Amino acid sequence: MTEFDPEKFEEKYVHYFEELEAAYSSAYQQLHGKYDSTVLRAIDRQILSESEPFYEGNGEFRVELPEKPRERVGAVADHEQFESVLEAFVDRIEAELRQRFDFDDAA
Repeated sequence: MTEFDPEKFEEKYVHYFEELEAAYSSAYQQLHGKYDSTVLRAIDRQILSESEPFYEGNGEFRVELPEKPRERVGAVADHEQFESVLEAFVDRIEAELRQRFDFDDAA
């Protein structure tokens, strides 16, 4: 586990880039095969690549999505799985961050 410092998370891409990359990648891998790959890939590349993780305190993380996420994926936004995949992906990333920074008891 990586030792976590909330102040360092303000500059997360300097101090925790590898952990962030691993959390996003692991979340993708866990959802791969459970959801339509076209939807999962579009959300990963068009929405989550522009998302911003924040530390909320008490071992909790929040992933903020870019503005107008539906518009970023075009027709994929009309897919019946879009909302559930996006929600599951964000939840999984937040859980991965808790785990990587040893806050998994907070979940």
